[in-house]
Amino acid sequence: MILLTETLYNPPVSYFWQAVRADSLLVERHENYIKQSYRNRCHVLTAQGVQPLSVPVLRGSSKDKTLITEIEIDYTQKWHKVHWRTIQTAYGRAPYFEFYSDYLRAVYERRPKYLFQLNVDLLRLYLKLLKLNKPLSFTEAYQPTGAADVLDLRNRIHPKIYPDILHVKPYTQVFGKQFAPELSIIDLLFTQGPASHLYLQ
Repeated sequence: MILLTETLYNPPVSYFWQAVRADSLLVERHENYIKQSYRNRCHVLTAQGVQPLSVPVLRGSSKDKTLITEIEIDYTQKWHKVHWRTIQTAYGRAPYFEFYSDYLRAVYERRPKYLFQLNVDLLRLYLKLLKLNKPLSFTEAYQPTGAADVLDLRNRIHPKIYPDILHVKPYTQVFGKQFAPELSIIDLLFTQGPASHLYLQ
């Protein structure tokens, strides 16, 4: 089975739960950018609860029809420093923060120009850290529906959508007594470390 999705910023755990079960991963690169989605945001767990982190982007003159590969990141807002500081504060005492943090920080320090590239760089990093040796490819054209051997989850992994297929089982988190679902994969990695792979299986 081929897993087809859009690019996601620090993808949620549910994405990787599906990725473990796929034979290969296919990333949509011919869609138009959609705001208020996981394309430029993720959720982390802090002492104050679940907090969204959003990557500010620059938009062209056509507000509704800008290809995802043409969306530039707005670095004038110093968002990357805010995100990293929040991640440090939230997970600095997590069991595996020191084990993985340098890899993640290196991606931020590269400061890619485009959101698509940032997301792909992060995805490749997480696949490596999770030891998921899945072939990764990109769509050659936009197709409204996927083929028979494709699990099309485009626009289904979304901050406002919680279908049963995306739910994940609880694991130990840094803060709170109640499990917070749909957090970024960094929450799982920093708390579970190498056991993250087994958890996803």
